Amino acid sequence: MPEALVDRIPLGSVGQKTLAAFNQSDELLCVKDLCTEFRGAREIVAVKHANFHIAPGEVLGLVGESGCGKSVLVKSLIRILPPNGYISGGQILWLGENLCSASERRMREIRGSDISIIFQNPQASLNPARSIGSQLNSLIHSKMRCSGQEAARRSLDLLEKVRLPDPGRVMGLYPFECSGGMCQRVLIAMALAGSPKLLIADEPTTSLDVTIQAQIIRLILDLKNDLGMSILFVSHDLSLVSCICDRVAVMFQGRIVETASARELFQAPRHSYTKTLLESSVAFRLGETELSHGPPPRSPIRANEP
Repeated sequence: MPEALVDRIPLGSVGQKTLAAFNQSDELLCVKDLCTEFRGAREIVAVKHANFHIAPGEVLGLVGESGCGKSVLVKSLIRILPPNGYISGGQILWLGENLCSASERRMREIRGSDISIIFQNPQASLNPARSIGSQLNSLIHSKMRCSGQEAARRSLDLLEKVRLPDPGRVMGLYPFECSGGMCQRVLIAMALAGSPKLLIADEPTTSLDVTIQAQIIRLILDLKNDLGMSILFVSHDLSLVSCICDRVAVMFQGRIVETASARELFQAPRHSYTKTLLESSVAFRLGETELSHGPPPRSPIRANEP
C-alpha cells in the first residue's frame, strides 16, 4: 500500500488499550502447539506447533510469505479445513474451551457468532445466484432465530453500518452487479451479523484497488473500536501491519517463528527470517515507510533457531 494511504491510518490507531494491559488472564483465544496436516500421496504438515494468543480488543497481525501456512492456520481455528485436512495435535482454547474436541454442532454455534471470518476474494465468497438481501436475511434468520421482517430490518442496519450508500437498493442487487469494494462491505456486514468477539480478516483487501483498500481498512478499524472486537489480521502488507496491529506474529514454513509488539518487531526483529522478510520487501523506520523491490524472502532458519 502506498505511503500516502498508509499515512491516512494513524500509527497505533487501534491501540485504544495499551499493550501493557494485555495479559494472559484476558485471553479470548489461546493456541497451543497447534499442528495441521493434509492427507495425500504423502502427509503434508502445513502448520507446525503454532503458539499465540489474542486478548480482548487487541489486533494481532499474522504475516509471512505466500504458502507459509497463514490461511491454513486461520481455517484451522474455526475448523473449516478441506476434507483431506485435519488437526493432528495441540489445542485451540476459546475462552478456555478446547475447540479441537468440540462437536460440529458446537462449532456451528461459534462460527459467525463468537468468531467470524472475512476471506480474500469477496465476490467469490458470495452466492452469484442469490441477491445480497436474500443471503444476508438467511444468515441473520439462522443466527438470530427471528422473523423474516426482523431479519430484513437487521440486514438494512448492517449495510448502513458498513457505510454502503442506499442499502435498500443494494439488498436487491446480485454479487455480479456489485464492485469488489461493495462485496467486501457486504461480507463485513455478514461477519458482524452475529456480534462476534473475534474477527479474522484473511487478507481482506488483496483483490481491491488501492483507494478502496484504505476505505475498507478504516471501516474495519472503526467497527472494531465501536463494537469492542478483537481482530486477527492476516496480510502480506508489512507497511499496513506496522500501522494497525498491536502485536505481530511472523510465520515461516508452517511455524510461528517470532511474536512481538509491532513497535518491537519492526524496530528490532530478533529472528533471522523476520529480518530477511523486512529487508527484502520494505525498508522500515517507525512512522516512515519506504517501499522497495526485491525477490520474495527465502532465508534459511539458522541452526539455533526454531
